[in-house]
Amino acid sequence: MSKVSQAEKIKYLLPFIFLSFILNPALSNSLQVVKTLKVQVKDTAKTQKKDTLKVQPKESTNLQVKDSAKAQGKDTSKIQVKDSTKVQPKDTLNNQLPDSVIYKQTNFSTEELIRGARLFNGLVYLGDKSINCVACHNTHVSDTLNWNPDALEISRKYLDKSARDLSRVLLKPIGPKMKLVHKGFQLTAGDIVLIKAYMNKFVGIGLKQNKPVITYLLLLIIASVLFLLSSVDVVIRKIYKDQRINWAILTFTTIFITWILAVNAIAFGRAKGFAPAQPIKFSHAVHAGQNKTDCNYCHYTAKISKTAGIPPGSVCLNCHFLVRNGTRSGATEIAKVLKAIDDKKPIEWVRIYKLPDFVFFSHEQHVSAGGITCDACHGNVKEMNRLYQVPDLSMGWCIDCHKTRKVNLSNEYYKTYYSDLYDSLKAGKIDSVRVTGIGGRDCGKCHY
Repeated sequence: MSKVSQAEKIKYLLPFIFLSFILNPALSNSLQVVKTLKVQVKDTAKTQKKDTLKVQPKESTNLQVKDSAKAQGKDTSKIQVKDSTKVQPKDTLNNQLPDSVIYKQTNFSTEELIRGARLFNGLVYLGDKSINCVACHNTHVSDTLNWNPDALEISRKYLDKSARDLSRVLLKPIGPKMKLVHKGFQLTAGDIVLIKAYMNKFVGIGLKQNKPVITYLLLLIIASVLFLLSSVDVVIRKIYKDQRINWAILTFTTIFITWILAVNAIAFGRAKGFAPAQPIKFSHAVHAGQNKTDCNYCHYTAKISKTAGIPPGSVCLNCHFLVRNGTRSGATEIAKVLKAIDDKKPIEWVRIYKLPDFVFFSHEQHVSAGGITCDACHGNVKEMNRLYQVPDLSMGWCIDCHKTRKVNLSNEYYKTYYSDLYDSLKAGKIDSVRVTGIGGRDCGKCHY
């Protein structure tokens, strides 16, 4: 057997070497794939285990806890606490506080005072209705009798009292009239405190005056200005060529100014229709009309004195010692009489009828001797709730009465002092005697 040469061996090995060069990268790639697969399996296992065990709890649990606990805690617990505990105490929790705490409030903001004013004026609905205090207690000056005390009067009365005292009157009134009016009131302690705060402020405000109307004073000013302008144009400037316009203005304004001055000068010091507000709402229609109380019972000095006199509180007490509650004003006005008596202070009535100091007038002369009834001078007082001055009390009014009024000579006074006239009347020589016949027009009778 022949030996194989070295060249032939190499020749036979060349294909194997060639295949090895071809197959070596593939095997290396396959090994790398195997290694990568193993590494990937190891990595995925570890990564998944790390992701599932470490990442997920951190991201899912921690983040969720952070998001849910912290975010929700911030949104729900903190915000809700802020909204429910801080905001609500102003609106709701204050109302839930004990009334004893609410009644002690002394400081009020501008908004609270405005709400108190709106509550008093009935501009706030409490439940299904509003409570309008102004309907009974007026805040404006009125020339008609309002049986209820005005807002200023009740504000002054409760100025030194607490809101709790006011709540007792509003929610648990004693008198039958107040029980009827205040029936169904639904006021919380907070509402009453705000109303009381507004009432305290109203003491400084006072009753509002009615808006003034155009009076003769304004017309007098306008006429005077026109008179001056026309006078200047006539004398100095002469703007209008036709001076008849100026002379017409001068004539009209002169007549108007003279008329105003004359009328108001004659009426100076007279007070026809004067009806002042009295400290107590006394009604002549109730006492003299409804109850038929004689005028001389209260004005008991009219028959024996120059003046009729203002009845003292002791006269009122004769009836109101037992009668403590009126059907119209309740116990409010009667309580004023009783308080004045207890305090030993006179009731400060405002006088309505007043003559000048240079005029002499005697009620005794007219009531006792003349037999003149009260309504001859004071009007039908039996129908007046609020007394007012009926005549103007001018000298012409008195003289006209003396001209037309007949004298009753049958009483002892005239029989004694005017016996001649009485005998002539009895004999039929004269049919009547008027006041002017017995010196009713003598100046010295009234002006001495």
